Amino acid sequence: MRICFVSEGCYPYVTGGVSSWINTMIQSFPKIEFVVWTVITDRSASGRFVYDLPDNVVEVHETYLNDKDWMGKSKARRRSVSEKHRKALRTLLMGKRVDWEGIFDYIHNEDPSINGLLMGRAFYDIIRDYYDSYFPQINFTDFLWTMRSMYLPLFQVLDQNVPKADLYHCAASGYAGILGCLAAHINGGGLLLSEHGIYTREREEELIKADWLQSFYKNIWIEHFRKMSQAIYDRAWAVTALFEDASELQAELGCPREIQRVIPNGIDPGRFEGIPVKDGDDGYVDIGAFVRLTPIKDIKTMLQAFSLAKSADPRLRLWVMGPDDEDLEYAGECREYTEYLGISDVIFTGRIRTNDYIGKMDFTILTSISEGQPLVILESFAARRPVIATDVGNCRGLIMGEGSDTLGPAGIVTHVMNVNELSSAMLELAAHPMKTARMGETGYRRLNERYTLGHMREAYALLYKELAERNGTTWPE
Repeated sequence: MRICFVSEGCYPYVTGGVSSWINTMIQSFPKIEFVVWTVITDRSASGRFVYDLPDNVVEVHETYLNDKDWMGKSKARRRSVSEKHRKALRTLLMGKRVDWEGIFDYIHNEDPSINGLLMGRAFYDIIRDYYDSYFPQINFTDFLWTMRSMYLPLFQVLDQNVPKADLYHCAASGYAGILGCLAAHINGGGLLLSEHGIYTREREEELIKADWLQSFYKNIWIEHFRKMSQAIYDRAWAVTALFEDASELQAELGCPREIQRVIPNGIDPGRFEGIPVKDGDDGYVDIGAFVRLTPIKDIKTMLQAFSLAKSADPRLRLWVMGPDDEDLEYAGECREYTEYLGISDVIFTGRIRTNDYIGKMDFTILTSISEGQPLVILESFAARRPVIATDVGNCRGLIMGEGSDTLGPAGIVTHVMNVNELSSAMLELAAHPMKTARMGETGYRRLNERYTLGHMREAYALLYKELAERNGTTWPE
């Protein structure tokens, strides 16, 4: 059996989160051949893997959102668009339901130049109708070029050679989901979607906050991403979420309930047996932040909260541990902000091995403004360390328990960007070491009861087997 993992902007180019999950999934099924198909920004990132690929990865394919070769090399000649394909394009730009099969067939059977398509008469006429119907009050030239820039990445990713597989497992909707739909349409394989964060909602939040984009363009972009996500919701054989609330949101966004499954993340607690721990009492209370230095992790709020807590309890020491090369500007701003606040005992380590440090922490902290079901919380539980986390994604469910779980709190949950709550939580855990230790043990029990790699592997093995049988494929495990 051959499974193609389709993702956007993660594995095997960056660490953590979805990347770590994909790597773990591939390693968990050694008898299956895996193809990795990843959407990345441009060719500058090509081949820059941060993972050593498992032996059962047989192919890696790259697709670029931005590519200097987008004008089409040998396909530079413009071709007329048939009425059938013109109607399909019209549904993409103006319809509530898109004729994706018509789009796929046009791109692959007619093999148009992307330049010829975007600069051609058919595209222009549809954009003109769209403009006249809904946006006559704005400048048409700006509108036309905005639409071209919006659809360029989509047409770019669709104009690809599709790897063959029995099952296309998409790690997100959006561009990855569209590629999965394309591949299933071209090659006839099964289609599975696993969402860690809800792509449509994440893009919506980003666009709403964007100060460079006018409001009416924000709505157009939001609708564009909604259409792409709806494509895989309509075509997937199964859609998984990490927790119940995420599954409910998928349903609200148009995913049929009958294909939905909830499969939580899982890790191997055994990886954390015998890890290094504190060597004696050096007088510090160590707080560990295992994060990428990116805005979505909101490191600046963490630093501000730590500054406030440090002024009340000088024993506190903050370790910010994780890659700082994903957003160099933001990483630099975080270091400058530390100096501006005049905080002592903040250590930026850069990329590290979690196992080398997590046992030396008294507790860990996560101040993200958006998450799914963070693996770092489960890793903290494996090390018997409680967690302070913002109330995003499934952080509350992991820390406080959900459903029939009555184990109690394994840390403290705060509101997003709430400096006072985060500071108070740090002081609370620092001041009560026995309570902190009990919370760590609670997290360890919760992990072993619900969130181990064994639990996750068993759930996906059953799902893979079910989809293999549906596809007439032999299940090798």
